[in-house]
Amino acid sequence: MKIKVFINGLVLIGLVFFISACSQPEQVMSLSGNTMGTTYHIKIMPSEKSIDAQALQVKIDKALEEVNDQMSTYRPDSELSRFNQMSSNDTLNVSADTVKVINEAIKLYKITDGALDITLGPLVNLWGFGPDKRPTTIPTQVQIDKQKARTGIQYITVNGTQLSKGHDDLYVDLSSIAKGFGVDKVAAILEQYQFQGYLVEIGGEIRVKGTKDDNQPWVIAVEQPSEDGVGVQQVLSPGDMSMATSGDYRNYYEEDGQQFSHLIDPRTGYPIKHRLASVTVLDKDCMVADGYATAMMVLGTQASLALAKREDLAIMLIEKRDDGFKVFYSNAFKPYISQ
Repeated sequence: MKIKVFINGLVLIGLVFFISACSQPEQVMSLSGNTMGTTYHIKIMPSEKSIDAQALQVKIDKALEEVNDQMSTYRPDSELSRFNQMSSNDTLNVSADTVKVINEAIKLYKITDGALDITLGPLVNLWGFGPDKRPTTIPTQVQIDKQKARTGIQYITVNGTQLSKGHDDLYVDLSSIAKGFGVDKVAAILEQYQFQGYLVEIGGEIRVKGTKDDNQPWVIAVEQPSEDGVGVQQVLSPGDMSMATSGDYRNYYEEDGQQFSHLIDPRTGYPIKHRLASVTVLDKDCMVADGYATAMMVLGTQASLALAKREDLAIMLIEKRDDGFKVFYSNAFKPYISQ
């Protein structure tokens, strides 16, 4: 899901932060790189105290590498991969960060009535959105039930910094929440420097604080759900908050005249069929916003609005209609809409 960000009056499109040399004041520090299978971009408005940009980037890259070493399913020796590979007779001692993210995922699983499930991998793979190839036929109920039996967040046991699992086939994937955690990790580093303001973005998940170089608040534009991604749906002033957006209008395939979303409902084992096109969530922690955005794309419009009311969450939903799109806001979201 792409975003657009306005900085210094320019529209920065599609997760690529581009400001020409003549338009960018010297005091704005820009850092970028690769992490978690995507890119990161950081804008910093330094205080009067000088800062070594290269040293800061080294520190940030080291922290993000550590998150990958902890939670990547693509690194066979990461903490998470070793957990996935071990048997139910074993225990694994992991970092406090991995425990923090898993505990938050378990908490969100309970709050969202099972819509966010980090053990969903076997079902995602069955439907052709994992590392295996797309299926040549639509999975049968028997196949779905078989893979569903391999899932279950109740089979994860956390005891201090030790993890164990209830059956050998349990597979945990933190991709629905780890990028948000990475944003929070970088923000924690920037907090040590008392900057005037900063914007951190990893793969579309964002956290902002303070002001830009013109002492104006950060302004973020949420993309309109469309194949070309050229329209702005809503402009936001998030203040000192994090933002995560999840969408369901680009990653899908068609089989036998039916369209199948990459978003699988862990409660049924089937791709979602409702008309919710995108979810934007604001929260002080990007990890939390990231998890809620994924869960609400599974829940659909009405269940998400009910959840937002119950938990006082700031959310914006964009629903597909025959004549275009309809936008829904929770009461907690409305103060962040930019005028």
